[in-house]
Amino acid sequence: MANIVNFFWFRRDLRFSDNVGLYHALKQDVPVIPLFIFDKDILDDLEDEYDARVTFLHDTIQRMDDHLENWGSRLLVKYGKPKEVWKELVETYEIQTVFFNRDYEPYAKNRDEAIKNILNEKDISYKTFKDHVIFEKEEVQKNAGGVYTVFTPYKNKWYQMHESALSEEKEDLNSSPFFAAYESEKFTSNFYSLGDVHMPLLEEMGFSRSSTSIPDKTVSQKLIKQYDKKRNFPAADGTSRLGIHFRFGTISIREKARKAYKLNKTYLNELIWRDFYSQILDAFPHVVDGPFREKYALIKWRNDEDDFDKWCKGQTGYPIVDAGMRQLNETGYMHNRVRMITASFLTKHLLIDWRWGEAYFAKKLLDYELSSNNGGWQWAAGTGTDAAPYFRIFNPYTQVEKFDKNGVYLDEWVPERNGDEYPEPIVDHKQARERCLATYKSALEEYDDKK
Repeated sequence: MANIVNFFWFRRDLRFSDNVGLYHALKQDVPVIPLFIFDKDILDDLEDEYDARVTFLHDTIQRMDDHLENWGSRLLVKYGKPKEVWKELVETYEIQTVFFNRDYEPYAKNRDEAIKNILNEKDISYKTFKDHVIFEKEEVQKNAGGVYTVFTPYKNKWYQMHESALSEEKEDLNSSPFFAAYESEKFTSNFYSLGDVHMPLLEEMGFSRSSTSIPDKTVSQKLIKQYDKKRNFPAADGTSRLGIHFRFGTISIREKARKAYKLNKTYLNELIWRDFYSQILDAFPHVVDGPFREKYALIKWRNDEDDFDKWCKGQTGYPIVDAGMRQLNETGYMHNRVRMITASFLTKHLLIDWRWGEAYFAKKLLDYELSSNNGGWQWAAGTGTDAAPYFRIFNPYTQVEKFDKNGVYLDEWVPERNGDEYPEPIVDHKQARERCLATYKSALEEYDDKK
């Protein structure tokens, strides 16, 4: 009879350390086959042959396979559609249980339901775990029930739940079930001894190696301690740039939250924003292709393609906007303060649908994550969970005065801004602001009339 095995399916948790589902899989008495699937359903939608995220993903999987080889195993890596891969696996192996960590994006939830059905047909059990966030949507709820849709009360409840979960020794964060560490490395001898396996090459999947550099996943304590003082200044080295590592789970969210809790609550609040947007997406999947607030569906966007093209290329005549877009196009990264400015400019100054900007960021950002990208764009456009977003229109000039007064960031990305070759602003700030307010007001009045 074939050997009975369990599977652990790596997805957005590409690490061995502090991995909840992997920890529980390896603690069983059944040997574990580690699996990763390069998902054709996702990869086929990517347009750039040199997509840096795919190179990062491939390199990460290769390193994980090297570690497993040192432990007497290998990573089983497949390239295909998950349903087809799993239909093949359940016929090839005598599987007892499949372990994996939960994902909250609509595509992932539909995919996982399809896989569960395949496993159920073969009487194979499965166990899922929380690993990608600190709190899931069912955990942080209003006293009367239901998820929070405004950040500040959500954050307050988040802290309340965390504090109540700590032991009497308040500094012992490991006593909190939400911050606990899962030491999977203690059980590496429980990996199944796979023989020789094939690692799909980038070229086999239609991609080529990107030369884009990836931020390190280690961050100094000094940076985190000074985060609240430096985070808003794009010329400063004041942010962690860990987004891509959170996106693919190459670091543990619990580990970073434990450290942030001790070092800087402002940084921890950024991780709480991540939880917040994740539960919004999970609870309200309509935000993927529509406004969170129904009344904003009636906004009459201008959607001028020439203006959009200039915004994408960093040729708007507004240096702070152009600097951000050029930084994004060249590096796959944009400072968070500048993300807010560029998004506000596109949606409010140019009256271009936030979904256009969101899709462009999705193509370009190394740290692209659907929930945070969607939440950030809807926040900027005023269509999202913010309680009173309608009148908030960033002034690109005063933003420079506040956050890049000496022009260090602008000098780096728009060195020609004071020369004749730099374009005139494509829209007047004051006129654009008035047009935006009138457009939004008209949409809300139309909504009220239809009710």
